[in-house]
Amino acid sequence: MRIRRPLLVSLCLAAVAALSLPAAAAYPEKPIRLIVPSAPGGAPDVLMRTLAQQMSVQMGVPFVIDNKPGASYVIGTMETVKAPPDGYTLAYGNIVSLATNRGLLPNVPYDVDKDLTLIGNSFKVVNMMIVNNDLPVKNVKELIAYAKKNPGKIAFGSGGNGTTDHLGVELFKSMTGTHLLHVPYKATVAALTDLQGGQIQLMMSNTPIAGPAAQAGRVRALAVSSKTRSPSYPDVPTLDESGVKGFEVISWGGLMGPANMPKDVVERLNKEMRAALASPAVKDRFKALGAEPDASSPEEFREHARRETAKWAQVIKFSGAKLD
Repeated sequence: MRIRRPLLVSLCLAAVAALSLPAAAAYPEKPIRLIVPSAPGGAPDVLMRTLAQQMSVQMGVPFVIDNKPGASYVIGTMETVKAPPDGYTLAYGNIVSLATNRGLLPNVPYDVDKDLTLIGNSFKVVNMMIVNNDLPVKNVKELIAYAKKNPGKIAFGSGGNGTTDHLGVELFKSMTGTHLLHVPYKATVAALTDLQGGQIQLMMSNTPIAGPAAQAGRVRALAVSSKTRSPSYPDVPTLDESGVKGFEVISWGGLMGPANMPKDVVERLNKEMRAALASPAVKDRFKALGAEPDASSPEEFREHARRETAKWAQVIKFSGAKLD
């Protein structure tokens, strides 16, 4: 087969040009911003910093935590929606931003299915019902009896409207026929400070926040929100075994990003997330905080968010909780 000289020259020049082109940069080549739509010091912040630190070690680039609290996770989530889908802006997505907001807010400004890329769930954590040490109750049954004798006199704090701190107590109220006053805070740690000081009397917060305070004796633990006892707090009974049959609230959260992220970048991030969650450093830290690694694929994460949306829509309707 004969190749004409002009064609041969063209082929050679094309080959040289291809060799001289710079190689495509491998992801990641610069720091990754991780938006946490809640205040510093809360359970989401602490857990995601733990995960991000290990992923940073594995991937060789810094993860920069950017706390964007407010509006029931909407502010941070909307900043994620508007970010370039290049893998350099990620965010924490959880039961609030991906599930309960759809039932609580009349007009959610983002569409979970269209505006976000779900990378994978990272952990699950139970809540712990804690009370001020001066409240004259030692267990859940005494709390229910006291609340019924003193309707409206027990104020409970939360890390914000729509959080499991909030909805968990709303579910408790509806299942026990009690009347408790909700006091939303901008940060869970601020609510905990007021609980310890007696400004409010009750909280149902994530164990990474409530557990250490109870262990230190600053508050009294009454129960956990899971169906079975927490391995980290085996001496604390569940609400189910304390007489509130069928009660269960499990918080969860993981990584997400803007819509239309490249498939290979999503796969890389999911792989690195799974490796980080399996590392001794993360597993030990999560255990100490009362959290449990719970890795999922992007598809599993999206399906879980859909199931939780349906579940909490029923809880919200039953409890009457709504946000303006």
